[in-house]
Amino acid sequence: MKLNIAVLSGDGIGPEVTNQAVKVLKAIAQEFDHSFVFRSADVGAIAIEETGSPFPDATLKLCKASDAILFGAIGDPKYDNDPSAKVRPEQGLLKLRKELGLYANIRPVKAYDELLDASPLKPENIKGTDICIYRELTGGIYFGEKTLSKDGDSATDLCAYSRVEIERVAHLAFKAAQGRRKKLTLVDKANVLETSRLWRKVVTEMASQYSDVTLEFLFVDNAAMQIILNPKQFDVILTENMFGDIISDEASVIGGSIGLLASASIGDKHAMFEPIHGSYPEAKDKGIANPIASILSAAMLLEHFNLIDEAAMIRKAIEKSLHLEITTPDLNSKYESISTSKVGDFIEDFINHPKDTNLNFTNIHVGQSTII
Repeated sequence: MKLNIAVLSGDGIGPEVTNQAVKVLKAIAQEFDHSFVFRSADVGAIAIEETGSPFPDATLKLCKASDAILFGAIGDPKYDNDPSAKVRPEQGLLKLRKELGLYANIRPVKAYDELLDASPLKPENIKGTDICIYRELTGGIYFGEKTLSKDGDSATDLCAYSRVEIERVAHLAFKAAQGRRKKLTLVDKANVLETSRLWRKVVTEMASQYSDVTLEFLFVDNAAMQIILNPKQFDVILTENMFGDIISDEASVIGGSIGLLASASIGDKHAMFEPIHGSYPEAKDKGIANPIASILSAAMLLEHFNLIDEAAMIRKAIEKSLHLEITTPDLNSKYESISTSKVGDFIEDFINHPKDTNLNFTNIHVGQSTII
């Protein structure tokens, strides 16, 4: 298969982790006889510095002409610390989602047996957790009308949803549940919000089309608590934009690091794949950023194009790296010299030599091959 992939590395640690994902995809292309063509473009703070726009027209043009987008991260302290800035890196990501119609964000959350002790939660509570969160991505309060009074003392953010916006992401969530454990939980605030009452009405009506899926409801405050107390009860979670943003970040503690969580943003014509973490500017160029979320996003990219065996190979390589503790310092204090690029090297080498499973730590530490 030939795929044209737009690479939008972005800011902070974005380029470092995205480079590892590209490295792994190139290994997959070689091993499975595919052709992946990578073309890069700017987005976020780096794009503002170059063009004055966080999402330049040239970047949009490349994205529209590509089969998929591999995204890094955006954000910079220069803008984070200046609430008065009119142009901000995050505007680039919101515009990208809107322009490409990426209305569904898919975020898997898994508790790896090797990392149960890395989570602040009790191992017995999280063992076996396997959740998939479907977050509506182009509606709600993030995209609603915003006002600020002339004196700057009052502001409003409008949260609006339509039946069509709800239905299109709900169909994806129901279908995902059919292929998993056949349970869908709608997270809302229907006891308070009119938009949530519409969500509950529409999703309830749709449930008859998916009679093999059990539909349940949770208010978002209760859901936030249940994800910590008993995450194993969840299969597929469906929710609106802001709730999904918060819930999915909260769920990152299950795996022990936000550096493990990948995501896909899907529309009718386009698809983008990215780690859910931010730009983490404090770690920029230090080689300590965890690339696994970005590499798992690459696996989701492959699955999107039905390259199932290829994606499975990446996941197997990641599980091997976790088993052998070839991870960055956020997950591994024992071998602090294992850098971002060395994790990528190991996964790349495993794809090229999957039968070689012995670890040579000396070689890792001097930067040589990670597999013997």
